This record gives sequence, C-alpha cells and structure tokens, in this order.
Amino acid sequence: MSYFKTAMLLAGLTALFMGVGFLLGGQTGIVVALAFALAMNAYAYWNSDKMVLRMYGAREVDARSAPTFYNMVARLAQNAQLPMPKVYIIEDAQPNAFATGRDPEHAAVAATTGLLDHLSQEEIAGVMAHELAHVKNRDTLIMTVTATLAGALSMLANFAMFFGGSRDREGGGIGMVGTIVLMIVAPLAAMLVQMAISRAREYEADREGAIIAGQPLWLASALGKLESAAHRIENPRAEANPATAHLFIVNPLSGARMDNLFSTHPSMANRIARLQAMANGEMPQRPARSYAKGPRAAVRGRSAIPSSGDGGGSVGRRPWG
Repeated sequence: MSYFKTAMLLAGLTALFMGVGFLLGGQTGIVVALAFALAMNAYAYWNSDKMVLRMYGAREVDARSAPTFYNMVARLAQNAQLPMPKVYIIEDAQPNAFATGRDPEHAAVAATTGLLDHLSQEEIAGVMAHELAHVKNRDTLIMTVTATLAGALSMLANFAMFFGGSRDREGGGIGMVGTIVLMIVAPLAAMLVQMAISRAREYEADREGAIIAGQPLWLASALGKLESAAHRIENPRAEANPATAHLFIVNPLSGARMDNLFSTHPSMANRIARLQAMANGEMPQRPARSYAKGPRAAVRGRSAIPSSGDGGGSVGRRPWG
C-alpha cells in the first residue's frame, strides 16, 4: 500500500509540475517541466533521505560516539523487529526528531540535541519508538519524497516571477497577476497533498510506537514538552525549508511565517488523549523497560539526563554519549 501511495503521490506532483510548466511556457513549458519532474522523481526515490539529512546538518553517530542514545535505538529496533537504522544527531536547540529512508533496510533516525538534552530517557525512547514505527509502516519513503518534490515545486513556482508579464505565441504566458496567483496556488497544492497523507500516519505511528516502547505515557509526556518547546524555540533550517516540516514528530515551524498554516500534524491534544486512552488498557502492551543503563537510568517523573561530568563522564561530554 505504501508503494501505491508513493506512486500516486509522484503522479500527482508530476501533474502539478506539468501544469506549472504549461502556465509558464505553453507546450514547451510542459516538456521542460515533465523532464524536470522525471529527473526529480528518480533523484527523490534514491537520494532524498541523504539530501534531507544534509539539509539539517545531521551527524551520524555510533555505539562509540553516542552509546546511550545509539544503544537505546538498537533496543527499540530489536523490539520492533527492524534492521538497525543509521542514527543521526542534529545540532539544534529545538527538541524534535524525524525518520527517513526508502525502506527499513535503508532507514535513518535523527534527533536534535535539544531533544536529547531536555527529555528524560523514557520520553526519548517514546519519541524514537514513534520514528521507528514510521520506518516499520514504510511511511518514510512517501514522507521524504514528498518533502523533496514539494520543495522543488515551490522553487519552480517561485521561478514564475522571472517569466511572468507577457504572453508567448503558444498562449502559455499568464501575465504578472497570473504569475502571482501561480506562486501561491502551486505550493498550496503540494501542501494539500502532504496533508492528505500525514495526519492518519501520525496517529498510527503514535499507536505503533507506544507498542514498541511498551509504555504509551512516555510518548504522551514527550509530545506535550515538544509542542511547548517548538513554539518557543525556532528551528532555522525548518523555517528555511517548510516543505520538510511534515517529517518531524511535531511541527517545527514557529508560526511566525505563513507556511505554518499548512501544518500537516494532527492536534497535539488529540494525540496525547489517544495515548492516554491506550495506557488505560485499550491496547496490548509489552512490559515497560528502562532504556538507560547504569548511572543514567531514568527515574519516573525526573529527567534521567545528567549534567556534564556526571556518571564518570569527562568534562563537556554530551549526556547522550
């Protein structure tokens, strides 16, 4: 089903590319836009995950460079019966996370330093279980391809300003007013495609993630903190690339820009309420387990993350290492 959705998404965005091309350059514009769309489709399928990770300056870590975080993801992946994904950390103060990759064998999960610094180990486990649920449900392909193509479509629409103002002999020109309308409508159309695929998958990833972690309240607690922080702490890279906002577990856009009107995330209150209902016995659960070891073991109701130097770490060492 995921591959069918992806094919439909690619077809829909290709049609949008061709429509924009016609408005900009008539029949010639259609040919150019079709060639551009086909090239973008191929690139997005094979390389969009790498592009998104580079866009956010993600740094790959392993069991030596970030043992606490890496080993947590490994245990969660084992719970989910998934291959071990690549693990990345993004230097950003806003607590957030996302997953990417075209299939479980080529998956990656990324968390910001803000998330690792400010959430307890149980809450981090809940968040990363949610991201692994996206991998298990094969959402990551459609999520990452959408981010790449929606961003490209927005860029193509912005190019319209350079071609507006006159009509060519093929009847493709649309004038300055039409160009301005195009610049608004084309990105909106792409965002509507994203909205159609995003809300249901977030609810399902919450449910599946709660099963993987073994405790729905870990994720419920994390979501409340993440939403509050996202409104207070700006994510500059997300603000510059709003077409990628749907990748994150919570909307990373501050709301200061018009792009926030196109949020693909469902109501946070609804997500938390569903998780709380699951914790009250409406779902089968694995036994809850600790996702921190030794001196960093989490304590319910308190942050499990020590300050620099705690637990025998060297001065300046990050707590997730």
